[in-house]
Amino acid sequence: MKAYRDLNNDSGISSYEVSDDSITVRFKTGSVYLYTYLSTGAVQIEEMKRLAESGDGLNSYISKNIRKNYAKKLV
Repeated sequence: MKAYRDLNNDSGISSYEVSDDSITVRFKTGSVYLYTYLSTGAVQIEEMKRLAESGDGLNSYISKNIRKNYAKKLV
Protein backbone atom coordinates (compact mmCIF):
# COMPACT_ATOMS: atom_id res chain seq x y z
CA MET A 1 0.00 0.00 0.00
CA LYS A 2 1.04 3.58 -0.61
CA ALA A 3 1.31 5.92 2.37
CA TYR A 4 -1.41 8.57 2.49
CA ARG A 5 0.34 11.96 2.63
CA ASP A 6 -2.27 13.64 4.87
CA LEU A 7 -1.18 17.18 4.03
CA ASN A 8 -3.07 18.73 6.96
CA ASN A 9 -2.17 16.04 9.52
CA ASP A 10 -5.84 15.53 10.35
CA SER A 11 -6.79 12.29 8.62
CA GLY A 12 -7.74 8.90 9.97
CA ILE A 13 -6.21 7.23 6.90
CA SER A 14 -2.70 5.80 6.85
CA SER A 15 -2.42 4.18 3.40
CA TYR A 16 -4.28 3.16 0.27
CA GLU A 17 -4.00 1.10 -2.89
CA VAL A 18 -5.77 1.74 -6.17
CA SER A 19 -6.71 -0.59 -9.01
CA ASP A 20 -8.71 0.00 -12.17
CA ASP A 21 -12.12 -0.30 -10.51
CA SER A 22 -11.45 -0.10 -6.79
CA ILE A 23 -9.55 1.47 -3.93
CA THR A 24 -8.44 -0.19 -0.71
CA VAL A 25 -8.05 2.09 2.30
CA ARG A 26 -6.21 1.39 5.56
CA PHE A 27 -7.31 3.54 8.45
CA LYS A 28 -5.03 4.46 11.36
CA THR A 29 -7.16 2.19 13.55
CA GLY A 30 -5.81 -0.73 11.50
CA SER A 31 -9.10 -1.43 9.70
CA VAL A 32 -8.82 -2.02 5.96
CA TYR A 33 -11.76 -1.57 3.58
CA LEU A 34 -12.20 -2.38 -0.09
CA TYR A 35 -14.38 0.02 -2.08
CA THR A 36 -15.38 -0.99 -5.63
CA TYR A 37 -17.28 0.45 -8.56
CA LEU A 38 -20.05 -2.04 -7.80
CA SER A 39 -20.37 -1.27 -4.08
CA THR A 40 -19.64 2.43 -4.11
CA GLY A 41 -20.10 3.73 -7.65
CA ALA A 42 -17.59 4.53 -10.37
CA VAL A 43 -17.81 8.31 -9.94
CA GLN A 44 -17.24 8.03 -6.19
CA ILE A 45 -14.31 5.62 -6.58
CA GLU A 46 -12.63 7.91 -9.09
CA GLU A 47 -13.06 10.84 -6.68
CA MET A 48 -11.62 8.74 -3.85
CA LYS A 49 -8.61 7.90 -6.04
CA ARG A 50 -8.11 11.58 -6.84
CA LEU A 51 -8.30 12.57 -3.18
CA ALA A 52 -5.95 9.74 -2.18
CA GLU A 53 -3.35 10.86 -4.70
CA SER A 54 -3.71 14.50 -3.64
CA GLY A 55 -3.13 13.57 0.02
CA ASP A 56 -6.05 15.57 1.34
CA GLY A 57 -9.78 15.11 1.93
CA LEU A 58 -10.20 11.35 1.56
CA ASN A 59 -11.25 10.61 5.13
CA SER A 60 -13.77 13.44 5.10
CA TYR A 61 -15.16 12.33 1.72
CA ILE A 62 -15.63 8.77 2.95
CA SER A 63 -17.32 9.97 6.15
CA LYS A 64 -19.70 12.34 4.38
CA ASN A 65 -20.47 10.53 1.12
CA ILE A 66 -19.54 6.86 1.23
CA ARG A 67 -20.21 5.74 4.78
CA LYS A 68 -20.89 1.99 4.71
CA ASN A 69 -20.94 1.55 0.93
CA TYR A 70 -17.84 -0.63 0.90
CA ALA A 71 -17.50 -4.02 -0.75
CA LYS A 72 -15.67 -5.73 2.07
CA LYS A 73 -13.92 -5.12 5.37
CA LEU A 74 -10.60 -6.90 4.93
CA VAL A 75 -9.15 -6.37 8.42
